[in-house]
Amino acid sequence: MKSILNYIDGRFIPGVRDFPDTSPADGTVIARVAEADRNIVDHAVRAAGKALRGDWGRWTVRDRAAALHGIANGIEASFDSFVAAEVADTGKPVTLAAQLDVPRAAANFRLFADLIKSAGLESFQTETSEGRSALNYAVRKPLGVVGVIVPWNLPLLLLTWKVAPALACGNTVVVKPSEETPATATLLAEVIKAAGIPDGTYNVVHGFGPNSAGEFLCQHPDLNAITFTGESQTGSAIMKTVAPTLKPVSFELGGKNAAIVFADCDFEDTVAGVAESVFLNTGQVCLCTERVYVERPLFDQFVHVLKSKAEILRLGPPTESSTELGPLISRQHREKVVSYYDLAKEEGATVITGGGIPEFGNALDGGFYVQPTIFTDLPETARCVKEEIFGPVCHVTPFDSEDQAINMANDTNYGLASSIWTTNLKRGHRVAQRMNTGITWVNCWFLRDLRTPFGGVGRSGIGREGGMHSLNFYSELNNICIRL
Repeated sequence: MKSILNYIDGRFIPGVRDFPDTSPADGTVIARVAEADRNIVDHAVRAAGKALRGDWGRWTVRDRAAALHGIANGIEASFDSFVAAEVADTGKPVTLAAQLDVPRAAANFRLFADLIKSAGLESFQTETSEGRSALNYAVRKPLGVVGVIVPWNLPLLLLTWKVAPALACGNTVVVKPSEETPATATLLAEVIKAAGIPDGTYNVVHGFGPNSAGEFLCQHPDLNAITFTGESQTGSAIMKTVAPTLKPVSFELGGKNAAIVFADCDFEDTVAGVAESVFLNTGQVCLCTERVYVERPLFDQFVHVLKSKAEILRLGPPTESSTELGPLISRQHREKVVSYYDLAKEEGATVITGGGIPEFGNALDGGFYVQPTIFTDLPETARCVKEEIFGPVCHVTPFDSEDQAINMANDTNYGLASSIWTTNLKRGHRVAQRMNTGITWVNCWFLRDLRTPFGGVGRSGIGREGGMHSLNFYSELNNICIRL
């Protein structure tokens, strides 16, 4: 059986014990993963620190940018291997991995390779009280050793979204991928090695959170920063762990995202866009829509057509190109999602479609599939309207006025993303600017320019990533003042 090892200082090393890597599609064990203990994590952090003080620390911006382009080339050269590894670990449809995850991984390295070469910093000529002047200018320095903790839903995409700017700024990294999806972080190590990056610059430790590699990494005194994408509760635990040492953190956390659909929308485009925002990647995207607010004159028609779109989604083996909806990541996560399906019914929801587990009559019944699900008729106070479910599910509610829709959409502890659907451009601007979210789409969803700020408010995160925002997080900006 395939073994997935830790990668430290340019070498693959075993762990203290192995744990299974399970296929979400049929529940079989597809690999054994080497778990890192505290000593192995310490080895990784020390290797990263050594590389920072060694050859990697002496590389110029031009050298680093060229190497990042080399990594992007390596990902593209191993495209099929990355797609296969991502599909096997996550269960997502092969078309999604091939069209989104792997191309975006290469794009992340190319973006930050180009951006770091042109990134400027402020300078000021300052007049002094005695009539002389001074020159103030800033220089960019790496933070140091960065801990990168990656979730299971978009493991390669989000890994490279963090590693690319961290390396562009001259940092070294210790990556802790999710225990559910360890393969592509390890495969990326081979590409980084082939690109000529010095040993110790990129390290991977496998394991779990509490009392395992994740906790040991966050507790390490020589770690200089933490970047994490995942559940809000885990982000809170990491913040408590690093608080005594005041480490910089960048958190992109959960969401209970809303879509607001006005009666004047382009109906076909809107239903298609909202359906994608609910069901893409089986609803396992932090940006997915779980609350849909539809202006009352359009409500019945919208629910009817959204139902038909949910019911024609093709569930099946993730390796088949015709599959549109794969399984959830694990048996445990399916139990969570199904518990919310049951809770919604207890809270008085009307089940428009779904609400259960599909049956295939073959090996897929051992996987972790759920039905795409639509509910209506819950009060805004219901738990299923307030709590993140993270599955292929949404609740649809009618509204009668613009203010009512905005108030309901903003009535949440989260604030990651929202979407507005209207052909009235003035309304689109007006409503978008009133949303308490880090990103708002108008007449689209999941359309990203990687240079723009990305992150959430409230329980959806701390800080911003993307473009210069990423470079500034992964840098220490040192101001130099020279009296002239």
